[in-house]
Amino acid sequence: MPAQPASPATPDAVFRARGVCKTYRMGEVEVHALKHIDLDLYAGELVVLLGASGSGKSTLLNILGGLDRPTAGSVHYRDHDLTAAGDDELTRYRREHVGFVFQFYNLIPSLTAAENVTLVTEIAAHPMDAGTALALVGLADRAGHFPAQLSGGEQQRVAIARAVAKRPDVLLCDEPTGALDYPTGRLVLEVLERVNRELGTITVVITHNAAIAAMADRVIRIGSGRIVEDFRNAMRAAPADLAW
Repeated sequence: MPAQPASPATPDAVFRARGVCKTYRMGEVEVHALKHIDLDLYAGELVVLLGASGSGKSTLLNILGGLDRPTAGSVHYRDHDLTAAGDDELTRYRREHVGFVFQFYNLIPSLTAAENVTLVTEIAAHPMDAGTALALVGLADRAGHFPAQLSGGEQQRVAIARAVAKRPDVLLCDEPTGALDYPTGRLVLEVLERVNRELGTITVVITHNAAIAAMADRVIRIGSGRIVEDFRNAMRAAPADLAW
């Protein structure tokens, strides 16, 4: 197991995962998606999870987000024991603490950009209003447009606005640029970096694109269900400077 990198100034980890394993059974075959993962994540970090398809990245992200449970091991978010939590408690954890951004935007076609964002603010304790969230992602002038009237990159930025409007402590992003071309993907990465910097949200971005790693505070490479590399960048690169 790679040594854990030195923690930043924040003394306590936001996430503490110990001995996390995840096994799926497919007929007579067992698939070991995660194998004895030990991991600490800290407040304010922008973390990139690198790895090939099938390496276990999405499984780990889903467990951190309370969408799945490990087969073995423990996961704590601050004082929440996610492995012991029931369904209602995990739902409350996701609602109160976590924002998700996926490769596909999952916007409701019959609602405008502002209305798609407002859906999330209605279940949040201290949300920002939809206009503020859309301004944060550079789409204040597109609030009244429907998804079909927006480009793919704009739809993804609406999805990010929707995720951050409830002011999540954690933003989990699974291949957020996977369906986008290079210039559009770079815009989306700039938005994620801005959210991380301005809101202080711990941000975890899954990608198979190694070049994106340069924008992160910390890079974790996963292979065959294990952490094979875990290091900090001396200096974060701006998304505009990435060559990928």
